[in-house]
Amino acid sequence: MDSFDYVIIGAGSAGSVLANRLSEDPTVTVCVLEAGPADWNPYIHLPAGFIKTFYDSRINWCYSQEPGPGTAGRRIFSPRGKTLGGSSSINGHIYNRGQRSDFNTWAQYGNRGWGYADVLPYFMRLERRIGDGDATFRGRDGSLTVTDIDWRDPLCEAFIDGAISLGIPRNPDYNGKTQEGVSYAQRTIHNGRRISAATAFLKPAMKRGNITVRTHAHATQILFDGKRATGVAYAVGGRGGDHREVRARREVILSGGAYNSPQLLQLSGIGPAAVLQSQGIAVRHALPGVGEGLQDHYAPRSVARVKNVKTINERARGLNLAYEALKWAATRRGILALSPTLVYCFWHSGETAESSDLQLTFTPASYKEGEQGKLEDAPGMTVASWQQRPESRGHVRLHSADPFAPPEIQTNYLDHELDKRVVVAGMKLARRLLAAAPLSPYYDYEDFPGPGVQSDDEFLAAATQRGQTTFHPGCTCRMGPSSDPLAVVDDQLRVHGLEALRVIDASIMPRMISANLNASTLMIADKASDMIRHRTPPEPAAV
Repeated sequence: MDSFDYVIIGAGSAGSVLANRLSEDPTVTVCVLEAGPADWNPYIHLPAGFIKTFYDSRINWCYSQEPGPGTAGRRIFSPRGKTLGGSSSINGHIYNRGQRSDFNTWAQYGNRGWGYADVLPYFMRLERRIGDGDATFRGRDGSLTVTDIDWRDPLCEAFIDGAISLGIPRNPDYNGKTQEGVSYAQRTIHNGRRISAATAFLKPAMKRGNITVRTHAHATQILFDGKRATGVAYAVGGRGGDHREVRARREVILSGGAYNSPQLLQLSGIGPAAVLQSQGIAVRHALPGVGEGLQDHYAPRSVARVKNVKTINERARGLNLAYEALKWAATRRGILALSPTLVYCFWHSGETAESSDLQLTFTPASYKEGEQGKLEDAPGMTVASWQQRPESRGHVRLHSADPFAPPEIQTNYLDHELDKRVVVAGMKLARRLLAAAPLSPYYDYEDFPGPGVQSDDEFLAAATQRGQTTFHPGCTCRMGPSSDPLAVVDDQLRVHGLEALRVIDASIMPRMISANLNASTLMIADKASDMIRHRTPPEPAAV
């Protein structure tokens, strides 16, 4: 058995930032346990390679959600990264922080120091923004490279013009002063290669010599002495591998993500007593909120058939694909250097009094029904639309006491009445955007949901039949004061009632944010590193 000052469980987005920041102190030692392999797979680093990593169980947990009414009884495939960089190594590259009201709401829930003015300096500290951006909001000296899409396409240009024709303004920077509007997406791609959290944070830190990264190290239990976390038990190579333990002299930090963090807490006897007892696990520390409150963005994808222009569907086949491969090899440009989403649009559903509550994405491509990431043969264009701040909540619970069995994931999409109304409003707006006049030279006909869908009930039925996750799970170990019966961690991300144990990842979000989650997960980890090191946080931003 060996020991380190800090043991971090998970080398994903949060774990990579934490390892980097904690190891800045040369007097401390850090051990990072990652269940998956090193990020050797070439498809990780090729931006368009996300299609190949989508179903690769070597680097992807390949989870499946439980069926429910909101999905018309379907199981939803839910990929999560299982490699250095975690989901930042297999995601869609998008950089999207969210709205200031998201974080102000976190603070209003009783989480001191988590308002927008408090977290903005961390967003800025992390990023190396290449492109336009107000210095009040954007950082230039960080490790995470954030770029604009440099590829222009007639369909994308027409979509943006169409949004403007409907009264949606063009926004030069949705990560700046305001999110509302339409624009090309910002992404973590540079020189035609993915910039994962491992690339930006973990690997540079490993050169310092005080970090030990152990891959194929599947954590099976957090170890305790009374109420104090003292280490982690793990299996090398997964089921059937050697079982080992590592000790933490200062803290154990759980950064497994919204599914795996509550699962490991429950395996360690921390969680709702009834859930633990149902699986024969002794209750070490009853904490009802562990695994509860799961939220995610649920998106039906509206599709129109295309004429008079080449889409990515055609470009990604046969000789066209060979040409694109040569282009990428020679210039690091072309469709192989793209994120799956090219244009972003943030607007109002009309169903809430809050700031923009819809997020829509545009891609000059279409995908096979029920097979996310797999292109169709016929040319098409797609608008995915989703409610930014859903009210529905689900859970993550143990299926069994077997640490190698996947957890039960039930998101309860569209369980709340407001969510149903907003998803219908999003689909109606998607239809208007696809049929806008600037797209008319290329618009052939609506394929899904189809012209026969007109009433709200018909739109809702279509959403339940074809909607999918947007891969943004969070809120399963939520942050809140001890007066909140379902809070798992305090505003220092320490687990309530235990010592030397923190949870630091997207699971601590008390409420879903108006964004993809990777940028905020990096921010959470950066802010937490100052807490752990007892460093004075940056002055709140004057915004």
